[in-house]
Amino acid sequence: MTDGEAGGPGAFRALIDTFGKGWERGEVDTVCSVFADDAVFLETPFSEPDRGAAAIRAYWKDIPLHQAEISFSSGEIYVAGPWFATEFRCTFRRRRTGERVDARGAIFCETKDGKISEMRMYWHRYAGGREEPKA
Repeated sequence: MTDGEAGGPGAFRALIDTFGKGWERGEVDTVCSVFADDAVFLETPFSEPDRGAAAIRAYWKDIPLHQAEISFSSGEIYVAGPWFATEFRCTFRRRRTGERVDARGAIFCETKDGKISEMRMYWHRYAGGREEPKA
């Protein structure tokens, strides 16, 4: 496939960049725009999956309330058919405490019809110089 075709590396880059910009700006509509209506979002390998647009929106809706000064970046896109993967880094300040957080990990996505049909995130957060357990 050529760059920019449905399913090509350019299309996958556009999806992850749009997702990241939405996260940075606290724009829930932008984050959700990359997902298919029946998509599945898995925050960590042991999380319960969020299924469908409403559940994914519910997950992301509070990000603007809790995170500030957000910066998102992603690495090279690795493609295998309708799947793509990338490493990412997201830093932010917690609004309630002012604590700086550095989150790093990998995102694995399956796509269908130009949207993400499944997103799995594997990541760790560091805050105050220590790894945070998932609460």
